Amino acid sequence: MFKSIFILISITLHVLTGVRSSPLFLRSVSERRATALSTNQISALTPFTQFARAAYCPPEKIQGWKCGEACDALPGFEATLTGGDGDAIQFFFVGHWPQENTIIVAHQGTDPLELQSVLTDLNVIRGPLDSTLFPGIPEAVSVHTGFRDQHAQTANLIFTEVQRLLNEKNSNKVTTIGHSLGGALAMLSALSMRLQLPGEVLVSSTVYGTPRVGDLDFATFFDSQITDVRRINNDNDLVPIIPGRFLGFVHPKGEIHLLEDGGAVACAGDDNADDDQCTIKTVPNVLFGNIIDHLGPYEGIFIGTPFCN
Repeated sequence: MFKSIFILISITLHVLTGVRSSPLFLRSVSERRATALSTNQISALTPFTQFARAAYCPPEKIQGWKCGEACDALPGFEATLTGGDGDAIQFFFVGHWPQENTIIVAHQGTDPLELQSVLTDLNVIRGPLDSTLFPGIPEAVSVHTGFRDQHAQTANLIFTEVQRLLNEKNSNKVTTIGHSLGGALAMLSALSMRLQLPGEVLVSSTVYGTPRVGDLDFATFFDSQITDVRRINNDNDLVPIIPGRFLGFVHPKGEIHLLEDGGAVACAGDDNADDDQCTIKTVPNVLFGNIIDHLGPYEGIFIGTPFCN
């Protein structure tokens, strides 16, 4: 069954990507050089990876925090809001992580067994963001409308709970997390909250294997608003190179590329196409990619529906 799932994803991504992405803009090599992460920096990602893994678990497993290994790795986390059906609406949860005194917002990624979530990924039309959910968003910004519309279904419900928890827990931090489609939703959640919450609230985002969300105007504006972002790509994962740049999509800053030898590098700039250690050079098109790398391992952890246990 899983072999057929991987074939379905590979075909879908080949259609979305085209033969090769072409750069939209250039920067000097010195501005775009990758830097190696230390062992401690890599291991510090592990809790966020477990949250991303937990997001694939249905609400009945998140309630009471009984989702197996991922939940066991994060003792003390209190999930206060769960939802989604894993198809028309991705699973999600909101809660308080006392170790960091931050509010966690986590979104499930694509489950190819569920038709609606695959159709969400297939839609590569770009459109504007809702100024109610994104107050002050520049008119020129456009994003993947499938991701936009999926985010809008739960945005107000999640935002209300985040506001309540910030007050109740005396916290001033929000962290959005997700993998694959869930990463795209997490990035939109982070931007929406940054534009609606008071300036003293710190908003960050840690996402895994995330496809491109919007155009160059989106990436530029996102960079100006969310300065603490980590886009973690695993080895030869091909999902981060879709939708193709030839369609006008661009990643914002924050790429961390996990390498085959167990190391990792931080890649400079938006959508780094210059450094051999960054994703675009490693996976110039889907023929060079490996869909299994999309599932992991991320610091030894696999993420996806089969790994909710």
